This record gives sequence, C-alpha cells and structure tokens, in this order.
Amino acid sequence: MTSPGKSGKPRSGFPAVFLDRDGTLNRQIIRDGRPFPPTNLDQFALFPDVPAACARLAAAGFTLVVATNQPDVGRGTQSRAMVEAMHARLRALVPQIEHIEACYASGLDQAAPPDRRRKPEPGMLLDAALALDLDVSRSWMVGDRWRDIDCGQRAGVRTVFIDFGYAEELHAQPDYIVRSFAEAAAVILTAPP
Repeated sequence: MTSPGKSGKPRSGFPAVFLDRDGTLNRQIIRDGRPFPPTNLDQFALFPDVPAACARLAAAGFTLVVATNQPDVGRGTQSRAMVEAMHARLRALVPQIEHIEACYASGLDQAAPPDRRRKPEPGMLLDAALALDLDVSRSWMVGDRWRDIDCGQRAGVRTVFIDFGYAEELHAQPDYIVRSFAEAAAVILTAPP
C-alpha cells in the first residue's frame, strides 16, 4: 500500500524514471523549428542510444514509465489504434518499460479547466506512482519540452531536459540540461540521492 508523503503525494520504496515519448525515446518530426510526433509506424524510430540506456536505468533499480500527451487523438487527426501500435513497438524494442500512461485530451478547450493528466499537469505521473507503488521523491522526469519539465516539477520529481534547440521557451528551470537520452541516463545514474 502506498502511503502519502508530507505533500500528500504517493511515496513508497520504488524510484522511477518517467519518460516522455516523442523527442525523448523516439525521433520527433521537426517542422519550422517545432517538434511533432510520428504519424505512422514507418516514422516511429527510437534514438539509437535509448535501448541500452533504458537497460542501464532498469538494472540500477528504476521503474521505467512512459508519460505521453497524444492530443492528436483527441483532435481527431490520429487514431488511438496507431498510437497503441507505436506503444506496442516501443515495448518490444525496450522491454524494460514497465508502464505507459497516455493522455488523449486535445488541449484545445481554453475555457475548460486543465485536464489533470495532460502535461504540464502531473496526473499521469501521480496515477502511475499509485498504481506501481512508486516513490516520487526519489524519481525523475526526462523530456524534451517545457511541459515535461513543468509536469515533473509539479509531481515533485527531479527533471532532466533534453535540449534540441526548439523554437520554444522553457517555463521552469530543469534540474539538468543534456543533449541526448544517453546523457540523461548518465545524469540519473550518477546523481546523488
């Protein structure tokens, strides 16, 4: 049973690395300096350093959880079946991934309150922490967008930003800035507890 820490957020004995998907694990499609997700399985390709780095993180005792916004499903421009096919391929290529959380909310309704599961909100991380008995105080978030960093901070985890030089600004300062997933994994594996 997970017990809440001082903040009321889940904590237990298992640290996690929460991973964004597009631009973190798999290659993003760049248009006009902005990243976009792949639209089909032919475009879905992992960065070469991802499988070995994920294996190192899992071997060090981290539970690997993907937390991904997939708003194109909510907008009707991508099928949920295609996203799930990409996730099946991701699990086959990186069997150390224990869990995938996906938010399909479109994010287009500015009048509605923010969806608690859509990054930058921390709901996907907190839901996974409860489901998997994770200690967020010893966990990390790795991503390539400002939403990932804000989400991680709101969940109470340390953050690693993979900087691809996109035409967008960070809203919050990450704990670490790196240039690749392998560098992100190295930071996590060598950082003090």
